[in-house]
Amino acid sequence: MSPIRHDPVAPTRAQLLAPGTGIDAHRHDDHQIAYAARGVVAITTDAGSWIAPGTRALWIPAGTVHAHQAHGELELHLIGLPATENPLGLDRPTVLAVGPLLRELIVAHTRAPAQDSPERSRLRAVLLDQLRASPQQPLHLPTPATPLLRAVCALLYADPADRRTLAELGRAVGASDRTLSRLFRAELGMTFPQWRTQLRLHHALVLLAEGRPVTAVAHRCGWSSASAFIDVFRRTFGHTPGHAPDDRPAR
Repeated sequence: MSPIRHDPVAPTRAQLLAPGTGIDAHRHDDHQIAYAARGVVAITTDAGSWIAPGTRALWIPAGTVHAHQAHGELELHLIGLPATENPLGLDRPTVLAVGPLLRELIVAHTRAPAQDSPERSRLRAVLLDQLRASPQQPLHLPTPATPLLRAVCALLYADPADRRTLAELGRAVGASDRTLSRLFRAELGMTFPQWRTQLRLHHALVLLAEGRPVTAVAHRCGWSSASAFIDVFRRTFGHTPGHAPDDRPAR
């Protein structure tokens, strides 16, 4: 097993990543913000995965071993912050809502010259203020550790459209639905329906970033109809699938 790369300073930069590519597992001594101005970015750690479209950003705490993954043509904006600056007091990866102003600040900050200047300092101060006001979003897909949960989750990873009940999945892996329900709550901190919805939303974001039609995405992810999918997506992300808010920055 290759050693985890240690990059002490988290970079502040904008970069383009092709679909399906990424940044291998590594860690920083700084905090980092990852934002996708185009495409969808995901990060993976031992604890699970987090995914963010253009209305969300990812907070990655200092010291967290993580890998980035690009879905669709990714325009990735990264901002490094010293470990002493943690405007939300977060000690685990978190998805944050990104409004129009914060979006513009992230893009501007990653494109500004790296050297210190009064203008850059003011920009950074406003960015931190906006981060403090950013709501946290429950878009974490935790990774199971126990063999029973791993077996059940593997079935759904392979086919998010699998509509079997927990009892039916339990029979496939040799466990009762009561045991599995207890494990989902105790180990993953959510119910089985909540976890399955998270999995389907993660998969939907990936398919949408690849340019798949909304109706096809809905059925491939297990929703009974496109309208049911659109309703869940709108309630989660604040806009309909495949349509970013009108106030996204022009590219």
